[in-house]
Amino acid sequence: GVEGIGDGSDKLVTVDVRPGSKTFGKVISSLSVGGRGEAHHTGFSDDRRYMWAGALDSNKIFVFDIHTNPAKPTLVRTITDFAEKTGYVGPHTFYALPGRMMIQALSNTKDHGGVTGIAIYNNDGELVSKHDMPTTRVGGVMGDGYGYDLGINPQKNVLLTSSFTGWNNYMMDLGKMVKDPDAMKHFGKTMAIWDLKTMEPTKIFDVPGAPLEIRWSQKKGDNWAVTATALTSKLYVIKQDKQGEWHSYDVGTVGNPADIPLPVDISLSANGKGLWVNTMMEGMTRYYDFTNPMKPKEVYSKKIGSQVNMVSQSWDGKRVYYTTSL
Repeated sequence: GVEGIGDGSDKLVTVDVRPGSKTFGKVISSLSVGGRGEAHHTGFSDDRRYMWAGALDSNKIFVFDIHTNPAKPTLVRTITDFAEKTGYVGPHTFYALPGRMMIQALSNTKDHGGVTGIAIYNNDGELVSKHDMPTTRVGGVMGDGYGYDLGINPQKNVLLTSSFTGWNNYMMDLGKMVKDPDAMKHFGKTMAIWDLKTMEPTKIFDVPGAPLEIRWSQKKGDNWAVTATALTSKLYVIKQDKQGEWHSYDVGTVGNPADIPLPVDISLSANGKGLWVNTMMEGMTRYYDFTNPMKPKEVYSKKIGSQVNMVSQSWDGKRVYYTTSL
């Protein structure tokens, strides 16, 4: 929501995407949540009948019914005690498990810094468990306690997490933050592998520069994931070796790191052979040939627009969608 526009509240907006429809490309439904709380990511429930959405400032979580009438969703549940019950702030990533919703937070209630954790709810909106991000040494690397995204490789029983920054930073004016030396010290620099069943971290990787989005290859037989670091403009691959050990690899750069292009969202093709990377400060998108994930090659780039952020491609790889933000 934006103050002075409409009711100023955050909203769930439905757009008609049916080719040939008279309202194609137009807003056909707008549902206000009755407040402005820095709305951010959403995630479908395991049966894709409901959509969960989080607010990074108010810490509210909204659950929408999107199956009864997909063209006109309804708000069926609002969770208002996320911070109170978990001690975490900024519900960011929503990842469905059977009968559960896993939520990666960004911050905490004590100091609004970057130390945070993961909360698991059931589909009725009840808190099942909470798990702090590691702050001790695991596998020889010290955890920083920060969180951002998460992704699961169920065949290997592993959860992979990344790290960003806390409420004090992400709610600050971006221009002010990048000029604040102290603020720039408080960004995540690790990723962690967890045992999914026990929810215990088993190895921490040193990945400097705020590793953000996590994308596992969906190709059968692949056991690797990719991320991009926001502050150092690097591509990292997390991969399992023949002995079953997980490692992190610096496999390339995005643009000119000295210019701080700020890689944000990424999208890995269904066959694991191509990766789109958006850079917010440049407004650019780049496509990398990931046929060999250890040696990606940039093969295409295009200016999309100021502050390009999210990117999503169709399963067949023939369409790519972008949004801008901030």
